[in-house]
Amino acid sequence: MLIARESAPKAVGTPGQRLRAALAAHQPLPIVGTMNPYCALLAERAGHQAIYLAGGGMATYSHGLPDLALTTMTEVLQEVRRITDACDLPLMVDVDTGFGGMLNIARLVKGLIKDGAAALHIEDQVTLKRCGHRPNKAIVGTGEMVDRVKSCVDARTDDAFLIVARTDSLANEGLQAALDRACAYVEAGADMVFAEACASLDQYRAFVDAIGRPHAVLANITEFSMTPAFTLQELRGAGVAAALFPLSANRAMAEAARKVYETILRDGSVKAMLPDMQTRAQLYEVLNYHAYERKYDALQAADVRDGLRGGTEPE
Repeated sequence: MLIARESAPKAVGTPGQRLRAALAAHQPLPIVGTMNPYCALLAERAGHQAIYLAGGGMATYSHGLPDLALTTMTEVLQEVRRITDACDLPLMVDVDTGFGGMLNIARLVKGLIKDGAAALHIEDQVTLKRCGHRPNKAIVGTGEMVDRVKSCVDARTDDAFLIVARTDSLANEGLQAALDRACAYVEAGADMVFAEACASLDQYRAFVDAIGRPHAVLANITEFSMTPAFTLQELRGAGVAAALFPLSANRAMAEAARKVYETILRDGSVKAMLPDMQTRAQLYEVLNYHAYERKYDALQAADVRDGLRGGTEPE
């Protein structure tokens, strides 16, 4: 970061260490989706302790594409760097199925750690994956997913970097098969299990009981989905360690944008929307804009002084 944010304390430890500390301190830990670096700054300012880059969110809001594995490893790493350059909150990254075979997965893990991510989650769908809350998902065999997890474990250069194994098998194979997969993934080295598309708190409890390890189950609280909008308190009662809110801000921002565009055509003005907009002053505060300006002013003043000392008049 060019200029340190006045309100942000200096980050201590690796991103993975900071995420593990946050998981230990908050039960469950909310992990909020941030579609871009500015959203990451807003999440940090609100007091969140961890953020998330959703694969579906990146596809939709950065590329105008559906969540069907249409983005690449390069695009994901580029997005990671943009966010981690702007914000020190530990970032969990959705890497879909790993963008290729075992060597690709290893390269991905090394890149994520190098670029400042704290964790990834990788899933057991086939390469041509679908949104976890859509029908007709196809799942790889347990052995293939175990190999994906082992590739992540073997490739990480920071032992604190979290490897989260997502299973989409609940909708396809039923609860017991999903529990068996979760246990196999943990045995292969996964730090946590992402239980996708759970429809009840009892299903989360079953994952917690089957794994038998604290801070090990991640819930996905994504709106308009197969999973109800459980509260953090309800998830705490089920033993869930962390809860993703992957696209909540994205959906709210998209709806706000739609209203603005329609208001301009209808009214010929944005006046009706002004109360719902972030002000210029609020924007500048989040960006620490005035600190950058002060730096510009100081540099310009120095140029003027140097010019005068050299016997030349400033133009």
